[in-house]
Amino acid sequence: MTTRDPQAPQLARLAGLIADETRAACLLALLDGRAWTAGELARHAGVAASTLSEHLGKLVAGGLLAEERQGRHRYVRLAGPRVAQLVEDLAAQVTPATDRRPRNLRESSAGSAMARGRTCYDHLAGRLGIAVTDAMTARGLLRQDTGFALTDAGLGWFDTAGIRLDRTGRRPLARACLDWTERRPHLAGVAGAALCRHALDAEWCVRIGSERAVKVTPSGERALGELLGMEAGALR
Repeated sequence: MTTRDPQAPQLARLAGLIADETRAACLLALLDGRAWTAGELARHAGVAASTLSEHLGKLVAGGLLAEERQGRHRYVRLAGPRVAQLVEDLAAQVTPATDRRPRNLRESSAGSAMARGRTCYDHLAGRLGIAVTDAMTARGLLRQDTGFALTDAGLGWFDTAGIRLDRTGRRPLARACLDWTERRPHLAGVAGAALCRHALDAEWCVRIGSERAVKVTPSGERALGELLGMEAGALR
């Protein structure tokens, strides 16, 4: 006689929450780190507002989404970095549908922009995220040989760049996140989040379009060139 693992029911419920195309679309959209209204998510997922509301209720009750209300508007966001990591890790296991042609020029342009550079919850991803990660590794600021870890030089680099690292929480300082377009790890964790936040606040990067795509500005090219020795071509 076998004894069932007591975590099995909870794991099955969690998997069931994600195992729906509409709910999965919502979780992926919310990887941009921002709060969305129910109406915005309904349009994104291509379903009626009433249908989407039911799905959001399940995701909130299951602890995957956090909800807040402002006046008549209901906003939802991912419940935190651990949920984002779960969604990111699952998405990275899915083979991109490279055999499907874009339906129109707009879809093709959006897909290209996302592959060039995007936010992955609260850190940089795509070719931009990989390029930054590689530059940090090449300069001895980040180690990847025994898992992702900032070196002493890396910690000093963040101080010199004026990027504050919050080391009071339980979140890892540096973590590898498998990039679903590049199939290589980029920098996540506290350091990845701090770098991304600084890049957006200092306008090294700006958001483009309505999804997660970002692009590097001329001032960002200069700053990353000075701080990490990156060539402009690697940032475009």
